[in-house]
Amino acid sequence: MTDWTDLFDGNSLDGWGVTGNEAGWRVEDECILCLAERGGYLYTQQQYNDFELKLDYRTDPGCNSGIFFRWSDLDDPVHTGLEVQILDTHGREQNTHSSGALYDMVAPPSDLARPVGEWNETLLTCVGSRLTFVQNGQQAWDVDIDDWDTPGQNPDGTANKFDYAWKEMPKTGHIGLQDHGGRAWFRRIRLRQR
Repeated sequence: MTDWTDLFDGNSLDGWGVTGNEAGWRVEDECILCLAERGGYLYTQQQYNDFELKLDYRTDPGCNSGIFFRWSDLDDPVHTGLEVQILDTHGREQNTHSSGALYDMVAPPSDLARPVGEWNETLLTCVGSRLTFVQNGQQAWDVDIDDWDTPGQNPDGTANKFDYAWKEMPKTGHIGLQDHGGRAWFRRIRLRQR
């Protein structure tokens, strides 16, 4: 296992690329700021396989964002990247689109998101087919992605939006941040390869 490294230096977007509107992303107060301009996606130029990723985020009301990982095709993030949902869902009933969900696949067990404006701490771990996510010290999910062996379907038989079976998808890909409306701040983005 390697040491923790910073994916964001606090001063620039060096090492990152943008799909869509580059003006939708900037650095402010040692944070990456998504400006709510439908800027697309910010992504690491390097790709990663097995890793632990730590980052903090906070949002404005109504924000819709996400942490993408194992994103293999920059032209198709939705179907070739897994997403940890970031959404203003504090205090609401939880589902597969709630903050902390493995988007459209696994709901968090409880309301793990803090109120808008407060920082949320996250830890994502990917080792082989095993994926785990912890938000604010509580486990949101622990899954074996190889259980997703049918396109458009979760292991429990419910539908999802994905064109591919995740079991068949690459285990290596970019890490990304999504702009899907609303302002979001990201800081302390650190990664340790496994």
